[in-house]
Amino acid sequence: MTSGEESFDRALASLRAVRFRPELTIDEGPAPQRLAPHAVALTADFIEDDEELASGRFVLLHDPDGVDAWEGHFRAVVFLRATLEPDLATDPLLTGVAWAWLLEALEAEGGPRAALGGTVTRVMSESFGALGERDVTGSIEIRASWTPLGNPDDMGLETQAWAAALAQAAGLLPLPPGVSALVQPRRAT
Repeated sequence: MTSGEESFDRALASLRAVRFRPELTIDEGPAPQRLAPHAVALTADFIEDDEELASGRFVLLHDPDGVDAWEGHFRAVVFLRATLEPDLATDPLLTGVAWAWLLEALEAEGGPRAALGGTVTRVMSESFGALGERDVTGSIEIRASWTPLGNPDDMGLETQAWAAALAQAAGLLPLPPGVSALVQPRRAT
């Protein structure tokens, strides 16, 4: 095993050891194949009363040789989408607030990072005419990437930050520092 494979295996073990909020359904899915020699992807969904309120994707890329544009050897790439309440969908400050959700989540998890960048997109739909009685609907999408500069054993912090930002976007109350959500045991079906 090369040192690059060993670093990625350690990062992967750190990701898989994270305990996520029980409201989020987290799965490991297919990762992009051409962006880096090593990659892993997680998907998340928050569904309440058969309605998807939020979803997201977290990808961790690793190139043992490093990538100049990344400013490091690892790159975290995230996507979050959440349905908005009508009053939030029309708020002109929403995109800045949504970006702050991600920044706060990253800050709460600590760890050195570089080259953070991203976009926030607000989608709003307002009906008129015969459909005019419908409520305004909307969603928010956050796309971001950054370079974690910490130890490969700490890459789970990056997924925790992503999950915290997703929970915030979904309208879930944040957990106080040092408090973990209780995970309900899974039943065999």
